[in-house]
Order: sequence, then C-alpha cells, then structure tokens
Amino acid sequence: MTFRWLLLLIVLLGSNTIAKAQPGKENNPYILFTGLVLTSDSLKPIPFVNIRTPKRGLIGYTDYLGHFDVVVKKGDTILFNQVEQEPSWHVVPDSLQGNRFSIIKLMVQDTISIPAIFIRALPLKALFENEFVTKEIPDDAYERARQNLEAEALKEELRMRPADAHTSQQMLAQSRANELYYYKQAPPQNYFSPTAWMQFLESWKRGDFKKKPAQKKPKYISPY
Repeated sequence: MTFRWLLLLIVLLGSNTIAKAQPGKENNPYILFTGLVLTSDSLKPIPFVNIRTPKRGLIGYTDYLGHFDVVVKKGDTILFNQVEQEPSWHVVPDSLQGNRFSIIKLMVQDTISIPAIFIRALPLKALFENEFVTKEIPDDAYERARQNLEAEALKEELRMRPADAHTSQQMLAQSRANELYYYKQAPPQNYFSPTAWMQFLESWKRGDFKKKPAQKKPKYISPY
C-alpha cells in the first residue's frame, strides 16, 4: 500500500508542475478567424480573396464558396483584397475571451475603366462591301492547329528537330557494324558494277538529276 500511495503522489506532483508550466487558454493570443466573404449588392460568395496582415503578409484565401479560416492574433488588422472588389479592412478585437471569431464580410465591387472605343461608319456602301469581301480575317486557334498538323508541316518539323539520344545511338551502332563487317578488308567499290551503271542511266533518262524548282516550304504557325 505504501508503494502505491507514493506512486500516486509522484504522478500528482508531476501533473501539477506541467499544468503550471503550460500557459492557459485565456493567455493564448492566437485565435481561429473564420467567416464568409460576400458581395454587398447580391450576397454572392467571392472566391480567391487574398487575406493579409501588415506584419505577416498573405495568410490565406477564400474557397469557391467564399469561406475562409485562418489563424490570427487578437488585435490584428486584416486586409481583404480581390481584383474586382475594393479593398476592405477588419480589426480583430483584442478583448475576445474564446479561441474563435467569425464574421460575414461584405465587399463592394470596384469600377474597372477601359479605353474608349470609337466606331465610325464608312462614307459609302460600296466601300463597306469591298472591305467585307477583301478583308483578311486572321485564323482562329482551330485553323492554326489544323495547319500545324498537316503532313508537310510535320515533316518539316521533324527534319529541323535534332536527333534524340536513341536515334543517335542507333546510327552510331549501325555505322560501327558496317565498319566491322569489312574489318582489315577493302570495302567493295561499285564503280564498275553493271547494275549500278544501269540504275544511273535510268535515273538520267527520268530526269532525276535535273535542277528542280525550289518548293515553298510550309510555314509553321504557332497555335498561341
């Protein structure tokens, strides 16, 4: 019995020391700051609103439903900022007793100014018809993609692209195999081969060696 009472006394003294070492919840300066960010006119949620503090900078965002939950200190000044809305500030009270604080933040839509566009009519109807018929309309993304996927454009792209590691290794291995095939021998020459001369004459008759007009290479058009 004496040993059990002694063990119980040690546990109680240790727990009392740990409780004194840990600060109480009422002394914790940090709280969980939650809430909703809505538009002031239609009460619709505003997603991706930046939530900042002057000292710590960016501390969080709102989700698709305009909800946020961030950890702040009591007395912090919170800035809500979004591109289409006017910046809004909120001060967290420093006299809060709990560890949570919730609000509903309303933001006013900001006015976005764009340069003025002036539309003027053509003086004559014939000029409008001529402009409508002869005006060159730029290709859209679908047309540029179709032109880039043509066979000639792909061939030109592959021709200009350097060989990859696999192709280079395959060509090197084939070249070494050809050299080893005639190792310490004179490779055969086709200068006096009747078959080679026959193929040369047939190519000469077909006009394979005539100078051909330069073909216009297909132009690669960026899809962006």
